[in-house]
Amino acid sequence: MEKVFLKRHTIWLFIMPILLLSGCATHRATIPKLDLNLSSSFNHIDTTYTISDDIQWWRNFNDPILIALIEKGLKSNHDIQIAMSHIKAARANYDVASSRILPTLDIQTSTSTIHTGLPEQVKQGLPDMRIYQGGINLAWEIDIGGGIHAAANAAESDAMSAKSSAAGVRLLIASEIARQYFILRGAEKRLHLLEELVKTQHESTRLISRRFEQGQSSRFELTIAEAQASALEAQIPSLQTLVAISQTHIALLIGENPSVAPVSANPEYIWPQSQLIGTGQPSDLLRRRPDLMAAEEHYGAESLRSKEAKSQTWPKLFINALIGSEDLRINGLNLAPVSFSNVAMAFVMPILNAGRIQAGIDIQSARENEALLIWQKSVIVAVKEVEDSLSVQSEELKRGILLKAVVNSRYQSLRMAQSLYREGQIDKLALLDIRRLVLTSEIALMDNETHRLLADVQLYKALGGGWNPSQNSLKVESNSTKVLL
Repeated sequence: MEKVFLKRHTIWLFIMPILLLSGCATHRATIPKLDLNLSSSFNHIDTTYTISDDIQWWRNFNDPILIALIEKGLKSNHDIQIAMSHIKAARANYDVASSRILPTLDIQTSTSTIHTGLPEQVKQGLPDMRIYQGGINLAWEIDIGGGIHAAANAAESDAMSAKSSAAGVRLLIASEIARQYFILRGAEKRLHLLEELVKTQHESTRLISRRFEQGQSSRFELTIAEAQASALEAQIPSLQTLVAISQTHIALLIGENPSVAPVSANPEYIWPQSQLIGTGQPSDLLRRRPDLMAAEEHYGAESLRSKEAKSQTWPKLFINALIGSEDLRINGLNLAPVSFSNVAMAFVMPILNAGRIQAGIDIQSARENEALLIWQKSVIVAVKEVEDSLSVQSEELKRGILLKAVVNSRYQSLRMAQSLYREGQIDKLALLDIRRLVLTSEIALMDNETHRLLADVQLYKALGGGWNPSQNSLKVESNSTKVLL
């Protein structure tokens, strides 16, 4: 009879929760479509090129040093490592939340001994005893309102958001390394050209000084020449500072010692060609930019937490069971091991809580709405960043064409001036004036090349380049039983 009783309790213990859970499962949050009027194409572009599948956009610049710096940064940057730690924490938090869906099992063992020195007659009422007990304890909260499932799914969305955020950090680090690298190269070239311009100006000043001594030039002309030389020299320290700061910034981004310059100087650096970057449609940003995907997952998590808050209005059902056996010895008499079981159910229904549950629902509803607004704003900002980047890129390309024409014209003028100087038709001072014009136009063109490349980097960043959205699925693994939600 005892075995039948135990078997019957065991069967009901596992059948009843299954029946209850069949009507309690919840699903992932339904993400609504954003109420945004996005255009079919970007405004500052003539043709919408197909989006490139090459996620390593920095390789398109064909610069081995830049490629090596970015790849090292993606491996060693501390911000990326911190973001990876956030992913691990989010996965662990999911394990914690999902573990509440299944019952907990504990093994319990105990032993007790009672021994007295009383006479045998007295021990008939107060016997010596030795008890060994062992059993399995089961505790389970049945998810009637779906709150436990909603909390687990919210934690899963948090983990997805953490992974998208980590991808965003990788994109930020790669683009910042590229940006600082081109700033460094631009500063080096500008410093080199400026030093040449200072030499030319000093040479002009010496010629004017000699002519002043000979009475062929006025003090006014000499003063202007000396002031121009000083003004040009005053620009050198700021450029040297920019070179040093760019070096330390790159070192920080790639996780190295800032006291050691990570990039060798190269004032003769050859600028990469302009990039033909496929932009796709504005709506493509929702699946290209990691920050937008993180904002979407965050909204999904808050929406699920709203369901969890609303589930507090539902009743709660708890099951607790203890099944085991014990070995009993009384006054030296060993009794056969006996089985025991204890099954209990508790039903809790909220009735009066002074508005605490509704207040929790209102708080979470406000957080959900806030997350939705943040997501919507992030999309608008993303489109703005792409539009701005396209505008800058387009204007810098136009400006570059004009500046190249200016440089070519001035080089032609310089060649003509050199020919006239050799023929004695112009003096050295006129030749130096033309030389300064050439150097000035080269500095302007160099600035344009720097801004053009920075615009390319910014556009890659604005488009969400540098990662593959199709590989952003998160498989949440744990040491516990995997639960399909």
